[in-house]
Amino acid sequence: METIKLAGLEPASVLGFFEEICSIPHGSGNTRLISDYLVSFAKAHGLRYCQDELNNVIIFQEGTCGYEDHQPVILQGHMDMVCEQDEDCKLDMYTQGLDIDHDGEYVFAHGTTLGGDDGIALAYALALLADETIPHPPLEVVFTVDEEVGMEGATGIDLSMLQGRRLINIDSEEEGVFTVSCAGGARGTITLPVQRRAVYGPCVRLTVEGLQGGHSGVEIHKNRANANKVMGEFLGRIQKLMPVCITKLSGGSKDNAIPRSCSVTLVAMGSHIERINTIAEELQKEIAQTYDEPEVRIYGDDVDAFGGNALSTQLSAQVIALLCSAPNGVQSWSEDIPGLVQTSLNLGVAELQKEELRLTFAVRSSVNREKRELLDRLKELAAFYEGGYSETGNYPAWEYVKDSDLRDTMVAVYTELFGKEPQVVAIHAGLECGILSDKLPGLQCVSIGPDMHDIHTSRERLSIPSAQRTWQFLLETLKNL
Repeated sequence: METIKLAGLEPASVLGFFEEICSIPHGSGNTRLISDYLVSFAKAHGLRYCQDELNNVIIFQEGTCGYEDHQPVILQGHMDMVCEQDEDCKLDMYTQGLDIDHDGEYVFAHGTTLGGDDGIALAYALALLADETIPHPPLEVVFTVDEEVGMEGATGIDLSMLQGRRLINIDSEEEGVFTVSCAGGARGTITLPVQRRAVYGPCVRLTVEGLQGGHSGVEIHKNRANANKVMGEFLGRIQKLMPVCITKLSGGSKDNAIPRSCSVTLVAMGSHIERINTIAEELQKEIAQTYDEPEVRIYGDDVDAFGGNALSTQLSAQVIALLCSAPNGVQSWSEDIPGLVQTSLNLGVAELQKEELRLTFAVRSSVNREKRELLDRLKELAAFYEGGYSETGNYPAWEYVKDSDLRDTMVAVYTELFGKEPQVVAIHAGLECGILSDKLPGLQCVSIGPDMHDIHTSRERLSIPSAQRTWQFLLETLKNL
């Protein structure tokens, strides 16, 4: 396919393939076309490949002259992208390619996400596989699907045919930053059965709002309050002054997002809204002083109703106690990497449904043992309150490897090329490297990528000069492995 928008830019082969990729719809869950495109590429270049039922693809290439007997290197990226677009954008991202463009400095898409995360990984790999003049060891190139919606491809892929134990993941968004460890995670859910009955008395709506929220992994340490936990404290203080019967409770929408707001409706016996708002004012001051939450608002409102289908005072007290006792936030810090959160959890969703209360937590740890211990704590908490417990989305940590010749080689190459050392970091979020490391014992991994900004938004853009430098670095690294 002839490139149009990106012609004349360097690296030409990489951006040429990137433009082809952008012309193919490849949102999460819609990866068949891009998967078949990769297979067609392999066939056209006479390369061995395999494609599984999930649409994952692996392509193999022999080492070039002088590298035939070297140990294979695995290159890896995911083929799905996050599909977001402006309200006035009419593009059908399920069936149409992107409307990409550039300004000489950045590549971007009009009105939609660009999919540089992780289309650039595919483009680098295809440009490498298509050029027989580039020196490199044997390559095992792994393209996974549905990374953005739970790393489903990496979880389901069969890697038993791979011989390599050194993997370069191209799924980072900051040039010169080498990621060498990431947290594993799981979703833990506590359910508490409830019964309702008609309760009569003045109704009050309690609100916690205006919190910053944020990502439950990379922002869990930023001294931000959790609206569900704040509401638990609010309810607990009210309960000390008057009996309460909860009718509604709703806080947060995603387990992996720190909840910004929570609301509760209750029947408060002997309620005076002034007494409740005195408590609210005191708590609001404390939250603003304790956390970085200058916009927090905590208040109560009278509701135009007298009674409702509510929990008993005893069961309401149990719900409040569970909210207050549930662990949340940073649990431990890494001893190997200063400043890295090692283990955390986030009470992301609290929802009182017709017959049960559901509390959903995102649990993360870069140490698999600590993740398991924290999940077990939630299970024990559920049992203490005679509730139920379940886990989903469990994926392993990519634990830090102290001795890695792959990492050392890449650091040395980068320093030689650019006259400065890269940053070697770990992140408190998930990458496919954790799942792949669990499947391939002894695997060494480093994650890299060019500068990208505002990913997962319609403002997403890929730096052209950074893409060029990262391509140069990748080629030099392969030459030295």
